[in-house]
Amino acid sequence: MTATVPDHDLRERAWAAAATVCDPEIPVLGIADLGILRDIKIDNGTVEAVITPTYSGCPAMNMIALEIEVALENAGFAKPKVTTVLSPAWTTDWMTDEGKAKLKAYGIAPPAVKSGRRALFGDQSVACPHCGSSDTALISEFGSTACKALWRCKACAEPFDYFKCI
Repeated sequence: MTATVPDHDLRERAWAAAATVCDPEIPVLGIADLGILRDIKIDNGTVEAVITPTYSGCPAMNMIALEIEVALENAGFAKPKVTTVLSPAWTTDWMTDEGKAKLKAYGIAPPAVKSGRRALFGDQSVACPHCGSSDTALISEFGSTACKALWRCKACAEPFDYFKCI
């Protein structure tokens, strides 16, 4: 007689495996930290990872889906499925506090908490991830990737990426 593993345990094991996948554009962030990994579903022993892109045209999503499949297969899940959902739309509110701390340590200013409309009208303050100064200026709305803007610190003169609030 073979013991069956409860779906809850399979789900936890699958989540842990999928969560090891890093964002290829920001390698210090796991997809769970970023809030891209939304759910793990188990149906008759088959695992499905549900992901949401940071924005609908994110070029990293194909690589992330492939990496999730590999991580799940390496964890013993045969023929895993990865489903991309666009609704509800991803928001920086889904990022974990640990993920935001990893961004800052990597030199990218994490998204401001609930900056909302201020960001839309240019009334935004972003702290420098290098020295902590709030005496910073926007250089360009477009940074090294579409989800980041380029800023410069007036105190330490260092440029830095800012992960845009969405």
